[in-house]
Amino acid sequence: MLTINPVYKILITIVILLLSGCAKKTIETRPIRKNITETVFASGVLVPDNQYNLTSLTDGYIVKINFEEGDIIKKGSLLALIENEQLDINLKSSNQLLSIASSNTNSESPALKQIEANIQMAENKIKQDKIQVERFKKLYELESIPKVEYENILLALKNSKATLSALLESYELIKQQAEQQLIIQRTQSDLNKSLKSNNEIRAILEGKVYKKNKELGDLTKKGDIIATIGSPNKIYALLSVDESNISKVKLNQKVVIQLNVTKGKNFLGIVKKIYPSFEEQSQSFSCRVEFIDKLDFNISGTQLQGNIIIGDRKNVLVIPRNFLSYGNKVKLKNLGDVNVETGFISNDWVEIKKGLTDKSVILTENLK
Repeated sequence: MLTINPVYKILITIVILLLSGCAKKTIETRPIRKNITETVFASGVLVPDNQYNLTSLTDGYIVKINFEEGDIIKKGSLLALIENEQLDINLKSSNQLLSIASSNTNSESPALKQIEANIQMAENKIKQDKIQVERFKKLYELESIPKVEYENILLALKNSKATLSALLESYELIKQQAEQQLIIQRTQSDLNKSLKSNNEIRAILEGKVYKKNKELGDLTKKGDIIATIGSPNKIYALLSVDESNISKVKLNQKVVIQLNVTKGKNFLGIVKKIYPSFEEQSQSFSCRVEFIDKLDFNISGTQLQGNIIIGDRKNVLVIPRNFLSYGNKVKLKNLGDVNVETGFISNDWVEIKKGLTDKSVILTENLK
């Protein structure tokens, strides 16, 4: 005779009880006709109007910060100061070079003074050569000197004039180069001043600080977000609509919104803008919904769900959603699975366009 260990008897009993407790219960119903409100579901977040990210325009350490989350700040107000030693050095160097370039354009600059002295000497040389030409001309006319000596003094005068002309051109060239260098150094100085001003982080628009991303002493890189700022009075819902449903969404459609922080409470809004760009990551389009009802919670980034009302349907044939199986199949009593054509699908109901009538008996199995 087989003897069963008492422990095994207990385990077998528990398994039998569990199996009997998990038995499936067949439920049957019929499709019904009712008026339905067709909606498109979309998730989203609260976003302040005119929201923008205040970003760092340079690298460095934050040595001053003048705001906290929730503060109302004015346009142009200094919110943070970044220390960047390299920019300070560049600005000082460019200012020194600008000073040198400016002095080089002055008529008292050493380079110009030297050429001016050479020009004066060349002019004096021409005067002397002209006197010599007149003297040698008379001597040549009196046949006191040979022709070659007279021609040599004429050549000397010609060379002196050429030397003066070259010196005058050189003077203009050096002056032009000095002025060009002044323009270059002034531009570089202005550029470094502009870069230096990037150390000062100022508010682009008046608004409320919704998020503070950096603290005093933090290292920040160019492009890092210092704070998120937006309108203190107006906030809207930014919804992400699946690409398969975006064609159903139109301007001025009403939207029923629930915030995740206040579930069970509905707020009414209206579609005010449908953005044309497609978000690859989420495979969705975005639309802006402005609230008709007054919000009692307005923190930026709050998660929410919205149902965009796209139409009201009268006398529509529907079945409970849990009676619809994968692949749009419904189990008919005594007939088994059949394919149906569905229309609108909500959280509770599925519209049946083809495949069932209001006399059909459909089944589903649920655990007891």
